Amino acid sequence: MKVRGDMDKIARGLRGERRGPAPARGGYFGAVGLAADISARFKVPENGGRGTDPSWTERRQLPLRRQTLERLERLSAKIRKNGGSVHPMQLAALLLERATEELSDDEVLGLVGSAP
Repeated sequence: MKVRGDMDKIARGLRGERRGPAPARGGYFGAVGLAADISARFKVPENGGRGTDPSWTERRQLPLRRQTLERLERLSAKIRKNGGSVHPMQLAALLLERATEELSDDEVLGLVGSAP
C-alpha cells in the first residue's frame, strides 16, 4: 500500500509554500510523467480492444511530417517496452492536449505569426 504524504505539511517542513503541480517538460521526469498520464487515463473499453481515454469524443485525421511520425513511433515503442500501452497517434493526442493546456493564446498566435 502506498502512503500518501501531506503536501502542505511537507512544504511547511521545508520552510516553503505549496504552489500546485509543476509540469515536467522533458528528459527523464517528463517521460515518467507522460507514462503516468498514459496509465491513469487509458482504459480498455468493456467490449475489448485498444485502451483509450474515455473523454476523447472527437476523431480527426492529423497530417504529419514523416520525421514527426517516426519520432512518435520511436517514443511509443519505448513506452511499450517499459510496460506502457500507447500507439503513436494516441501519444500525439496526449502531447497535443498537454501543449494546448500549457501555452497561452498569445504564445500560440506567435507560432503562426498572428500575435496581436
